[in-house]
Amino acid sequence: MVENRPLLTFFSHLALIVGISFIALPVWLAFVVSTQEASALFAGQVPLWPGEHFIENYSSILFEGEKNSGAPPILLMITNSLVMAVCVAVGKITISIISAYAIVYFQFPFRQAIFWMIFMTLMLPVEVRILPTFEVIAQLGMLNSYAGLTIPLIASATATFLFRQFYMTIPDEMIEAARMDGAGPIRFFVDILLPLSRTNIAALFVILFIFGWNQYLWPLLVTTDASYYTVVMGIQRMMAVPDSDPIWHYVMATAILGMIPPVIVVVTMQKLFVKGLIETEK
Repeated sequence: MVENRPLLTFFSHLALIVGISFIALPVWLAFVVSTQEASALFAGQVPLWPGEHFIENYSSILFEGEKNSGAPPILLMITNSLVMAVCVAVGKITISIISAYAIVYFQFPFRQAIFWMIFMTLMLPVEVRILPTFEVIAQLGMLNSYAGLTIPLIASATATFLFRQFYMTIPDEMIEAARMDGAGPIRFFVDILLPLSRTNIAALFVILFIFGWNQYLWPLLVTTDASYYTVVMGIQRMMAVPDSDPIWHYVMATAILGMIPPVIVVVTMQKLFVKGLIETEK
């Protein structure tokens, strides 16, 4: 029986409203700034309500870009970020799920040693191995390309570890039943393991999509052509304009538009994401 405590309910809702306000206020201010003209912002006062230049500012940044910094239109940068984030997420999950399947269900020499070698790569993030990785990508001629943006970020020891731990919880009786029904390794993988891994795949996809979307250092190194700029790179270019002040309403408009795809992914896959994090029995 749930006790009715009006005072406790009031304070719980108050704390929730205050927390949401702290999170939502910067987003609201960014949206307000994105609808103002430059002269209103350089006056030193940030308005609290949207201005009259919403359509003008957003249409300009969507289709024309920001000319002072050389940033391309935001539609192009969002496309580049989407390609990078989706390729990184799908690539990491694909390679990790196959490697975890091989490590758990196939017997071959040095199986555990190979797994721990993969796991040890967690101690070597992109920033540590960035120079040799850049040299390899440059020698392969993959600078200023989607392949150069995504391939070096695809391998993931974390996802391999998570899938391995999940596969080890599947009872041996299920494997024996599949074998008695005549299921080979590929059929067992496609018909049994992949459906059981659905929530894990969804949870990892959300995390890895945001990881790929927020990448800055690696795209900054391998990209010199403006047609391959990502959203994060575009925002940085707009804020670091030499001999000029940033055009803040364009910067904020880019930031607001750049938030939309990750929010859509999180909201769309919210239920599967939560299940993938908390579900213990499949």
